[in-house]
Amino acid sequence: QVQLVESGGGLAQAGGSLRLSCAFSGRTFSTYAMGWFRQAPGKEREFAAHIDWNGGRISYADSVKGRFTISRDSAKSTVYLQMNSLQPEDSAVYYCAARRSTFASAYILSTYEYWGQGTQVTVSS
Repeated sequence: QVQLVESGGGLAQAGGSLRLSCAFSGRTFSTYAMGWFRQAPGKEREFAAHIDWNGGRISYADSVKGRFTISRDSAKSTVYLQMNSLQPEDSAVYYCAARRSTFASAYILSTYEYWGQGTQVTVSS
């Protein structure tokens, strides 16, 4: 069973930065692709970023492209989301997720097998 634990959320001012971390345990990290999703109050959970098993293929939602960077550290079994130029509309609970198959689009929530509990990000204007 995979466990995912997010950390690094908090309060930031518009234009500021935060770095989220997601610690992976329970299985072999290198066999899982990882994604970051977010969910704002009253809205559906949406895709933010995805990185494949070895970091060779990365994708972003248009809303975060150029501002957010996803990365992974195999030695630490951790995936990161560096968030720069934050805006109030980035406020949400951020979730990391893991999946073994990358055949389907990274945007599809149901393709992810494991989810973390989420970490709150709040951006003030």
